[in-house]
Amino acid sequence: MNKGGKLIVITGPSGVGKSTIVRQVLSRTGAQYSVSVTTRRKREGETDGRDYRFIDRRTFQRMIDAGELMEWAEVFGDLYGTPLEPVEEALAEGKSVILEIDVQGGMQVHRKMPDAVCVLILPPSEVELARRLSERGSENEDALKRRLAKASAEVRAARSSCIYDHVVVNEDLEEAIRSVVEIVRGSG
Repeated sequence: MNKGGKLIVITGPSGVGKSTIVRQVLSRTGAQYSVSVTTRRKREGETDGRDYRFIDRRTFQRMIDAGELMEWAEVFGDLYGTPLEPVEEALAEGKSVILEIDVQGGMQVHRKMPDAVCVLILPPSEVELARRLSERGSENEDALKRRLAKASAEVRAARSSCIYDHVVVNEDLEEAIRSVVEIVRGSG
């Protein structure tokens, strides 16, 4: 890595509360958020350039081919990735940068940047994760089952990967936020 800022990688299965935690951590620490690119459709309430950069598959493939992505993955038919250049620029300026990505992406980043601080966010139980995903109301029953199966596989892979410096169970949201704030402040 460099002598500038610190890279903090927040991962965990879909529905565990990563976005909610990261929003609060950003507002409390002043760390910079790395905006991922995706080919999926924008959800209600999302803003292009703030939540994600929404791009087409052709543009995404061009970014892969040009080596412009720090990590990328296909998830449920949509592509997600982290542009490398903005992260490197912020780190060189001495800023802490937070990536909010899936477990697969976290493993890719760790291979490329082993000094990154990796944080795994977990649900208190699979039953609670199922409840949270169901409450989103954004998917039908089959899609929900696929997400839960993927979440279970991600948690198993994450636990066996040995890349995580910290594991935070999101049972009490405020407590989880405070834990991640402490990690970010202690890492920079």
